[in-house]
Amino acid sequence: MGELWGFLRTPCEAPSRRPVDLRLQDWREVYAPLPDGRLRRQAGRCMDCGIPFCHEGCPLGNLIPDWNELVSRDNWRAAIERLHATNNFPEFTGTLCPAPCESACVLAINTDPVTIKQIELQIIDHAWEHGWVTPLPPKTRTGRTVTVVGSGPAGLAAAQQLTRVGHDVVVCERADRLGGLLRYGIPEFKMEKHRIDRRLEQMKAEGTIFRAGVEVGVDLTIDELRSHSDAVVLAGGATAGRELPVPGRELDGVHPAMEYLTWSNRVQEGDLAVSPITAEGRDVVIIGGGDTGTDCFGTANRQRARSVAHLDIRPRPPEQRTDDMPWPTYPAIYRTAPAHEEGGTRLFSVATLEFLGDADGRLRAIKLVEGLRDENKRFHPTAATAEEIPAQLALLALGFLGPERGRLLADLDVEIDERGNVARDDNFMTNVEGVFAAGDMGRGQSLIVWAIAEGRAAAAGVDAYLTGRDVLPCPIRPTDQPIA
Repeated sequence: MGELWGFLRTPCEAPSRRPVDLRLQDWREVYAPLPDGRLRRQAGRCMDCGIPFCHEGCPLGNLIPDWNELVSRDNWRAAIERLHATNNFPEFTGTLCPAPCESACVLAINTDPVTIKQIELQIIDHAWEHGWVTPLPPKTRTGRTVTVVGSGPAGLAAAQQLTRVGHDVVVCERADRLGGLLRYGIPEFKMEKHRIDRRLEQMKAEGTIFRAGVEVGVDLTIDELRSHSDAVVLAGGATAGRELPVPGRELDGVHPAMEYLTWSNRVQEGDLAVSPITAEGRDVVIIGGGDTGTDCFGTANRQRARSVAHLDIRPRPPEQRTDDMPWPTYPAIYRTAPAHEEGGTRLFSVATLEFLGDADGRLRAIKLVEGLRDENKRFHPTAATAEEIPAQLALLALGFLGPERGRLLADLDVEIDERGNVARDDNFMTNVEGVFAAGDMGRGQSLIVWAIAEGRAAAAGVDAYLTGRDVLPCPIRPTDQPIA
């Protein structure tokens, strides 16, 4: 334990957010780092529990008490070695993960948990600043080739693990830039893209080959894929969006959320000066209360929308845990994201009935009604009349149904499970010999921490298939500084 009784003596200090009026002027990340001394005291709040439930809360099994103690002792170099032992990309999880580990922290039973996510992020930021994150190329090569389809977090994690143990890995990405959802789905204010770029440079130096602008099944046929690969990892994500089949869906001004976010991110990449789908000067309505909708909320405010409304068909969550969400589960409680501080309204228990247009076929308003869903998720109106709210831009952020059913899955002839995802066994292999599936493509829409965990697990399955090894060799080199 870094600081005896630190959990009693040190109050929790949540990560600070840049002032709203300042952050709305740019696209930089919202959260500001804590000074090292204060962060070390936050790490010292860790109780070093006999049974660390934070491990159970983290799909990656991060060694959280270990690196908390190392940070509290100012041993950042050893902390990043412990963090990298389980997590290839802590800067991704440190900015984007909802931190189920904090909900599972023992302190969270009756007080504020350790600020694990912020500590994790500042460990990796320290490591980059001090040059501790270096390429780890393999010492020997196996002569086996693996093709990874998709360059999101699952694909990148699988690729890095497999490259480091000596396989020749090629990552194919159908978009013009690498990163998958991290690149074009996540706004810059949640994670700046330099975090992706420097990891890609590390992976290239390790030997991973990247091919952007290549759609497997179209630009690269399945026969070509199989003939050049000893194994294939499908990590294309769950990108088939859920639709809203109500009257007026065809109106100009109604768009899928991911289309809107992609164009906005292309502006930040410098591809164009103004997005063809912009919120500037418009009344914006976002339909769907999840993270994608919240990303649209913050984006619309930065584009200087006239108004922003965020609609959620679910009732407003409770402020605190209830009996049906006990510790250490991740509670479905009311949370205020940074984007919600920046202006706009949130409406709960409402459903969209119709999109209303003008004579030119452009969206002018949305008709909605209050109500509640039953146990089968069927919506029942409780209000006597519907309400119209102005809207010239409506964004559908209703979640995803699974992987797209295109040429890739059809030509490979992989089985699809009852949830619409690619079916796989305990080793992440599909029904097709040598073809594996990882991340949202096999799991369904989920968290980034699960994507990285599945990418690592699938890599172990691929390596066992190719070499017969029981355990994927650890590529992390020991630091020249003591761990404790």
